Amino acid sequence: MSKSFYLSTDIKRRAIELGFSQCGISRAEELTAEARYLESWLNQDHQGKMSYMLNHFDKRIDPTKLVDGAKSVISLSFNYYTDKQQADPAAPKIAMYALGQDYHSVVRDRLEQLLDYIRAEVGDISARCFVDSAPVLEKAWAQRSGVGWIGKNTNLLTKRQGSYFFLAEIILDLELDYDSPVKDYCGSCTRCVDACPTQAIYEPYKLDASKCISYFTIELKDQMLPEEYKGKFDNWMYGCDICQQVCPINSQSKPHQVPAFEPKPELLAMKKEDWENIREEKFKDLFKDSAVKRTKFSGLTRNIQFLK
Repeated sequence: MSKSFYLSTDIKRRAIELGFSQCGISRAEELTAEARYLESWLNQDHQGKMSYMLNHFDKRIDPTKLVDGAKSVISLSFNYYTDKQQADPAAPKIAMYALGQDYHSVVRDRLEQLLDYIRAEVGDISARCFVDSAPVLEKAWAQRSGVGWIGKNTNLLTKRQGSYFFLAEIILDLELDYDSPVKDYCGSCTRCVDACPTQAIYEPYKLDASKCISYFTIELKDQMLPEEYKGKFDNWMYGCDICQQVCPINSQSKPHQVPAFEPKPELLAMKKEDWENIREEKFKDLFKDSAVKRTKFSGLTRNIQFLK
């Protein structure tokens, strides 16, 4: 076996020790097919008002624009699934990934520990860590590295874990042993397409993000939400998990083992009327270290009012 094989094996072992669910490695090269798809997607305005999606097109498709001389992309998944739920079934809902502490800092810390391990093994290398923090086509790299496949809901799915996980990457100028993509196990199932209340998943493997409940409740900064979607949010006030909830693959999901991702008991205990009357001080207390801060108090209360 080659030196790169043993090093790659050691990297994957260390990644699991650090709490990552899966680790795969792919060759750093221009994403030509993905570039054509992204260009078409943007030309159809499926990004809505997410203008940042129009920026840094060259960096999105070419990892050498992010790390000079890049040779490898290490793709990792990090489980956030929990079986804990909001107590009041009538309360406005929060997407599972945002119930605990903000994932950016939690995952980045472990990602940097993995990079430190690699540098201790091979010496100084040029590398960067990414956790939803730069123009990186995370799902494309994860698919290429065999971590999972991109399903009909356009989420990355894994046969043994489902889709309730964060993605992260290390791009580095180090030759490693490369993995192959895995099979698509979606088969003839279209539950995610059928269940989407706003028809954001307008056909299998095709998403119009400008119609997604997550887009409306997180990304869209308008003072008012579009009236034509009134009554179609299925009571989601931050994000949406519908296409994951109906996916049979997610029957394989197992609860995470990360204390930082545990939901605050007081958040789970909030009733419908508590949310409808929430004050800014309570918002700041509940979401001090949460991704929900992104929508701000004004955005969350806008979303809650829209659900009435």
